[in-house]
Formats: sequence, structure tokens, C-alpha cells
Amino acid sequence: MSRLRTDHDNPTEETPLLQTDSANGHDGKGPVPITPLPRGQISILFVLLLVEPIFSQCIYPFINQLVSELDIIGGDEKKIGYYAGLIESIFYLTEVVFVIQWSRLSDYIGRKPVLLIGMAGATASMICFGLSKRFWQLVLSRCILGALNGNVGAMQSVVGELTDSTNMAKMFALMPVVWSVGATLASVRPLIGGQLARPHDRWPKVFANDFWRHYPYFLPCAVSASCSAFGFFIAALFMKETLNRKKTRPSSEAPEELESTTQTPIPLLTLARHPRVLLAVANYGSLCILDIAYRAVQPLFFATPCALGGLGLPPKTIGLILGSFGILNGALQALWFAPLVRRFGPKRVHMAGLGAFLPLWVLFPVIGALAREGGMTPWVWAAVMLQQVVSVVMDTAYGCVFMYITSSAPNRSSLGGTNGIGQLVAAFVRAIGPASATSLFAVSLERNWLGGGAVWLILIVVSCALWTVSIPLPRETWPREGDPTANDEVHRDRST
Repeated sequence: MSRLRTDHDNPTEETPLLQTDSANGHDGKGPVPITPLPRGQISILFVLLLVEPIFSQCIYPFINQLVSELDIIGGDEKKIGYYAGLIESIFYLTEVVFVIQWSRLSDYIGRKPVLLIGMAGATASMICFGLSKRFWQLVLSRCILGALNGNVGAMQSVVGELTDSTNMAKMFALMPVVWSVGATLASVRPLIGGQLARPHDRWPKVFANDFWRHYPYFLPCAVSASCSAFGFFIAALFMKETLNRKKTRPSSEAPEELESTTQTPIPLLTLARHPRVLLAVANYGSLCILDIAYRAVQPLFFATPCALGGLGLPPKTIGLILGSFGILNGALQALWFAPLVRRFGPKRVHMAGLGAFLPLWVLFPVIGALAREGGMTPWVWAAVMLQQVVSVVMDTAYGCVFMYITSSAPNRSSLGGTNGIGQLVAAFVRAIGPASATSLFAVSLERNWLGGGAVWLILIVVSCALWTVSIPLPRETWPREGDPTANDEVHRDRST
């Protein structure tokens, strides 16, 4: 049966993708019911998300020792940090080059093939890394991993296609928890990256073969490769393609009244200039700038002697503080993020998260002054804990900005490209952010600007400036195709 053509049959980049209330199953009265998440597909996505930090971070506990055994350092232990840092960073630098291409390709061939290529590449590269005996082999293995890994952008696109405006916040609340578990499994000392390195030294009876002596770091790499191989087979067998490439064929009764439901991906340069994409990505970049600066200077502040305005804490204590944030943040985000977004809206939660940087910067000199006057008193520890709690508030901005990026895509066929642009900007910021922030901290102390506190004043000013980027955001995320709230009042374009 034919249907009448509506304004939404030929949407442009500026046309809201709205549907009628009856089509959405909602009469416009009362709150919109939350759409249940597809548990099976979400579970598969969580498996892939869990595996991602395992193969990208499992080398961290043993990389310094591995480099110390290479001929390239010539016995000079001062060179270990340089070469280890290069091996660690080459993965992310290579990923920056290829992430947007993989994300864009997923708009054409689908999300599942890109994820499968990423998992297969991770499996092969980790096996190669474990069998590498020379520096160039280690670098090449990590380059392969970065070049074939388009998983992050593709996974965010899958999230956008499996969710709608009623359950997207819940999904983005759970993703950091899963990622944190994977990162813990990969790099915490008692687990994969730490416990399984050099097994012939730990369990000589079990790993007595000469192979384990010649390749002492193969076991943790093999376990990581097994995890990515497991993710590959789970996705290959059970994951459903979320990119809709089907076309509606015209009816013989009224072919002129029907349109294809398929939308072609928008050219990348056009997509990068789209107002909604620009606004969402600008907010993502602003958040990354401040967050990376915070993550870089926080451990540096904790390690700086009290006489210079820091706390003079040992590495073990610093690790416990940072680890406590991971546990606290994961638990509270999973419990509170979705209800907060549903109650106050993503814009308010996002602005509150960005605004939390102001008390974070202010607390640094306050904590330093308390420690300088009376040592590590309970008041100092209370202030440190308060800073951790405020950090949780700040971290809620990530879930909100991911919601805005997902909904900013002009159509679902451009979702991969949109996520790729966001990941490219974030990766660039993360590449230059730590060195910039720590250099500013060091210069403030060396030149005694404002008694060494100029770094905090500068970061406060930068935070205030970047907070204004969030003002043009609409109160709710932009409407998307198929959203049950697409015709709700809350999804009208309101800036305040």
C-alpha cells in the first residue's frame, strides 16, 4: 500500500528527524517509557569493550624490563624510559592516523566487519609482540595494532544504533565500568600484564621448556591475544550488523510516492563542517583538554615535596589514591548517571561536569597549603577525598558529550564518520595535553610565578573559557531517527 509523502521523506542536514507520536507508540502525555536495551547484543558489545584495554595496555607492567634486556639501550638504563615510551605511544599515534578511516569505512561496509578486522589484527599483533626480540619488531607489532584497530569509533556507532534517547544514558554509564575492569585485568600488577611475565622464573617446573626462556614475555601477550580471539569469534558468530543498508523497493501502485529508506553517508569534509557535529566535537575536545591536564598534574602534585606546594607522597600511595577514584567513579557512574540525565537533562549534567574543574583546580593549592602548615593531617586527607568526589562529578560530562556526539550525526549512515571525527580530535588533544600541562606546572615552580601557583590560576581561566563552549548545546540531545521522544516537547531545539 502506498503512503503519502511527508516532509520527513526527504530530510536535509537541517531537517529534524522527527516521527509522529503514534508511530513511536507514545501519545505525548506523561513521561516517555524507557526502551529496554537489547541485552544479547549489548552483552556482545561489552565483551569487545572489555577486551579492548586488555590488548592495548597489558604490556605496561613489563615494558620497562623488556626494554632493559634489548641491545638497543647498550646497557644505559637512562635510555629505558625513552624507548619504552616510544613503544607505548606508537600504538596511539598510529591509531590517530587510521581511526577516522576505519570509522568512515564502517559507514559503508558495516560496523561488524570493522570490529572483526580490529580483533583479528589485535590477535596477530600481540602474538608478534610476544615473539619479538628486537626493538624494530616491537615497534612494528604495535604499529600493526594501531593501524588495524578501528574498534572505538565502531563500538560507539553500534551504541548509537542499539539505543535511543530513553536508554542512551544508561548505556554510556555502563561503558566506563566495563572499560575499567578490562584495564585492571590488563595492567594491575597481580593480573595479566604483571603476574604472567617471565613465567619460567615464577613457575620453573611448569614452564621449563627453553621456549619460555627465549621468549619470557610471550605468555601475557598470548593470553591477551586469546582474549581478542575470543572476542572475534563471539562477534563473528553472534553479533548482528547494526548498520541498516536495506532499501525499500517502490510499490507498483504508486512508485512515485515512495522513497528509499537508505541514506548515504555525508562526505567527510561536509560532515566536519556540520553545525551540530562541530558543536558536539568542540565540547568533547574541551573536556579532553581539561581532563588530560588534570590527570597529568594530579600525580605530579602528589609526588612534589611539601616545601614546593605538593604532598611528597610515595608512588604506592599515589597509586592507591588513583585506584580509589577508579572504583568510586565506576560504582557511582553506573548507579547515578542515567537517573541524573533523565532528571536534569544532558546539558545541565554536562555543564556541571565541566564546571567541576573549577573546584578541582582550587583544591590543589588549598591541599598544598594545609600539608605545608601541618603535614599530612586528617584535614589534608579529607580534602584529597573531596577532590576525588568532585572528580566523579566531572567525569559525568563524558557520558553526556558522547550522547551529543551520537545524536549530532546528520543521519545514521554518517554515525561512524561523526564518531571518527570525535576520536581524532580527542586523540590529538591527548597527544599534546600531558606534556603541556606538566611543563606549565614545572615552569610555575621554577620561576616561582605567584609562589608556584600560577599553574592553577591559568587552568582556572582556561576552564572558564572552555565552559562557555557548552552554552550553545540544546537542553536535550538532538532527535534521531526512530527515537520514541522524537516528537516530544523536550526534543525541540532549545538552547537554554
